[in-house]
Amino acid sequence: MRKLVYVLFFISISSVVFGQTIPEKVQRINETDTFDSLTQDSIAVRDIGQKQKKSVSNQLDAESSKVKKAKIQDYLIISKDRDTTFVDTSLTIRKDYKFNYLRKDNFGLIPFSNLGQTYNSLTHNFQNTNSMPQFGARARHFNYMEIEDINYYRVPTPLTELFYRTAFEQGQLADSFFTVNTSPQFNFSIAYKGMRSIGNYQHMITSTGNFRFTSNYTSKNKRYQARAHFVTQDLFGEENGGLQEDSVENFETGEDEFLERPILDVNFENADNILIGKRFYLDQSYNIFNKVVEKYLPQTLNDSISKSRLDLKHVMSFEDKYYQYNQTSVNTSFFGEAFNNQNLFDKTTVENFYNELQLDFYNNVLGNIQINLNNTNYNYGYNKLVVLNGNTIVNRLKGSVFAVGGKYSKQYKGFSLNGELGVNISGDFEGNYFKVNTVFNINEDISASASINHSSKAPNYNTLLYQSDYISYNWQNNFNNIETQQISFKLKYKELANITVDYSTINDYVYFKQDEATLQVSPFQNDKTITYLRAKFENEIKFGKFAINNTIMYQNVQDHNNVLNVPKINTRNTLYFSSHLFKKALFLQTGVTLNYFSKYYMDAYSPLLAEFYVQNDREFGDFPRLDYFLNAKIRQTRIYFKVEHFNSSFTGYNYYAAPTYPYRDLAIRFGVVWNFFL
Repeated sequence: MRKLVYVLFFISISSVVFGQTIPEKVQRINETDTFDSLTQDSIAVRDIGQKQKKSVSNQLDAESSKVKKAKIQDYLIISKDRDTTFVDTSLTIRKDYKFNYLRKDNFGLIPFSNLGQTYNSLTHNFQNTNSMPQFGARARHFNYMEIEDINYYRVPTPLTELFYRTAFEQGQLADSFFTVNTSPQFNFSIAYKGMRSIGNYQHMITSTGNFRFTSNYTSKNKRYQARAHFVTQDLFGEENGGLQEDSVENFETGEDEFLERPILDVNFENADNILIGKRFYLDQSYNIFNKVVEKYLPQTLNDSISKSRLDLKHVMSFEDKYYQYNQTSVNTSFFGEAFNNQNLFDKTTVENFYNELQLDFYNNVLGNIQINLNNTNYNYGYNKLVVLNGNTIVNRLKGSVFAVGGKYSKQYKGFSLNGELGVNISGDFEGNYFKVNTVFNINEDISASASINHSSKAPNYNTLLYQSDYISYNWQNNFNNIETQQISFKLKYKELANITVDYSTINDYVYFKQDEATLQVSPFQNDKTITYLRAKFENEIKFGKFAINNTIMYQNVQDHNNVLNVPKINTRNTLYFSSHLFKKALFLQTGVTLNYFSKYYMDAYSPLLAEFYVQNDREFGDFPRLDYFLNAKIRQTRIYFKVEHFNSSFTGYNYYAAPTYPYRDLAIRFGVVWNFFL
């Protein structure tokens, strides 16, 4: 938290508030059209430090007659794939959905009772464009920022954003961000998200931190571009194993004495786990040639002009990550026998070094064609060997994988085609994928898209190799690749309705469940084909100052072994009122949100592995969650007030985020998002 205070102090003295024109919605911008957006015509205040002979006030007066105020559309946010939007300080119901710990819409997830704990997944997406296995400890990764979660920026003046929200019992969540262009060519940003929360139950303190630094550079002649980021993250949580059996019964009775949650007994109070990662990423490109034929033709003949561009690109990332589980004394009733009775310590590490060379050719007739060659050096495992029942479990999965791939994209009027593929050509891990996506505008109001995806990749590292001080949690497996196929369709009608349907087949699915012999959690591979259908409907209906926003998902799984469990119905419905007040000085939104999912065999949680595992003993769900919210916007400041789960006391104490892990009781929470523009 000391780091957070320093960052807040640094940022707060760097910026001053001023009024901005607020867009009604964020719109996509072509990044190649924005290289000149930071010229003198768009910068409100220029550097006056070199003109020491004039006073500040005189200089500003002179400049104000020459330049225009910066527009909010000039404050650009650039994704990993170079999709570009601009800063949006509006207040919408979508912003309310994203005002949470993850800072993204968490429909399809149900959080545990304390902030910073994990989420149980109510839906799964099997689309994949990666041919390498993942690290594992996936329950700790919801707030772990991957490469695609990091954005880059171009701004005419310094920009700051401060995010704050209350936590449970003691603690808070804060996210501070600052970015500036030191010149039209170079931008950097610095940000830190810190959280600490005690929670309502025994032994569940959480503490997390996400530090990000990014840079974005374009040479003056526009031929060389480079983007880089450095990220460090630590995600810590105390683990209690959930409620004991008698405490589960006491929780569900709803008796007054047990409404004080700290008196409920948990399975243990001497364990914690943590995920720590550091990553450096660099994405650079050089324009070999940029050729325009017949460039002196009239603009009306522009479509017949041949335009070509050839870029050489290089992507590099190095990530060092480890997951650690600590417990001061053995708990045989929960995890079985152990090699040690005291100071149990499990640490799993991975180092991943990735390099990719790309040759990117663009022609306005042929489209954009990219070919690439990449190499992944990986080093996953432990610092010891384990000999169990006469079998030696190795300590490392270490090697190098070379892969080739390509991408293609073409846009023509209202139609676009995008495709990508990749295949591992050498190394210990086989894998391949391809994806094709088409988007077409039927008319001005209706657009449609369709995609097909195939993937074959090795399961996560922790299913292939794992070591622990607990005897039953040591294994070395040689699983087949998981193979998935997915087709999906999407239809959008203005802002009124979005319909998405996807159908997946999964072969050789790898999952966790309790072993029937040891009753401990282990990985298994399914020998049957799973089919999985999802249909999602989104719409918003407005009548005057009132509106109702709906998101409804239907899911159907055909699975003979019952290893992929999801609720059939998952819905979120919000009825709200919006209006300007006090001569439009304040914009207000208030309403009620209903979240609901049908009963199903909800996955259970293993705190040792930080993984969810399949259980088919008891169904959970079929409980409504009602939230009342009151949000307001004053200039660039958005204020959020929410009464979460206010129906908890009168609709029954049957709400769980996972077996033995209750969902949140009624809570009153407050937060704010504040943007500063210099």
